[in-house]
Amino acid sequence: MSDALDLWDKPDVEELYMFVGWRQWADAGSISSGLPRYLVQQAEARQIGLIKPDGFYLFQIPGTHDLVRPVVQFTEGFPDALDVPRNEIYYAGDGKRGVIFLIGDEPHLGVEKYVSTILDLAKTLNVKRIVGFGGVYGELPYDKERTISSVYSRPYMKEELAQLAVNLSDYSGGASIGSYLCRRAAERDIEYVSFFAFVPTYDFSQIQSIGSSLRIENDFLAWLGVMRRVNHMLKLEFDLSDLEKRTEQLIKTIDEKIEELTEAAPELGLKEYMDQLAEQFVEIPFTPLDDVWEEELRHLLDDFDGDE
Repeated sequence: MSDALDLWDKPDVEELYMFVGWRQWADAGSISSGLPRYLVQQAEARQIGLIKPDGFYLFQIPGTHDLVRPVVQFTEGFPDALDVPRNEIYYAGDGKRGVIFLIGDEPHLGVEKYVSTILDLAKTLNVKRIVGFGGVYGELPYDKERTISSVYSRPYMKEELAQLAVNLSDYSGGASIGSYLCRRAAERDIEYVSFFAFVPTYDFSQIQSIGSSLRIENDFLAWLGVMRRVNHMLKLEFDLSDLEKRTEQLIKTIDEKIEELTEAAPELGLKEYMDQLAEQFVEIPFTPLDDVWEEELRHLLDDFDGDE
């Protein structure tokens, strides 16, 4: 096991999965950093380890002020807190099935050792599959199902992903930490799949009266779309009702913001712009048959109870 790994508890469970997310480059909508943290809180997961930060992070970059420096907080001269990069490992589950959560900071240095440490952890705990999360910004309707792309580490996983209403990525360019991990997992015959959702952003910088961009910092609709696929793929039972409520509130909030901007400057044509995006957008809903049957059964039972 890597000397960078500090693991003080090893879950004894029949079937174990690992979710990984980072404060990273590909974190639009906080899908990589916020969603795993949210799941940890919802599942009341407990911390069982960490990856030590030594050798993975820069203290400073010459010519910059505080781009990568840790943040320190003093009160009347006393150092109350020092916020340094961290990679925390959590666990939630029962004796039969469980999930390991790794929530970390994308490394600046030593990426080979960092990724190897994660894969060593998966091997040590006999993890069946690693699931990664990511997000990228794009111009798309805020009230439509998010487009989701995937990458995977084992050839036989392609057929399985084809059932999840995702696009299989043909990306070529700078690697995110998840993409790097995917390649190294493939070389070690470890199952890894990542879900990247496209998150709405709108550039209004050319409009003087608005003068900025509008983007969704916590895209609950993207979180919901990703987790519906993860639940179905792994046969997990994360309760998504809270995310459904947050999604409804998110769309309502943006509706109100667009209405406010339209009333303030009708000449800008924001509503027409949004309508045009919606017309050009091809929505790919994810509706697995077993979920449809479950919903229909629920309606039948509700009707039966009503008749009584």
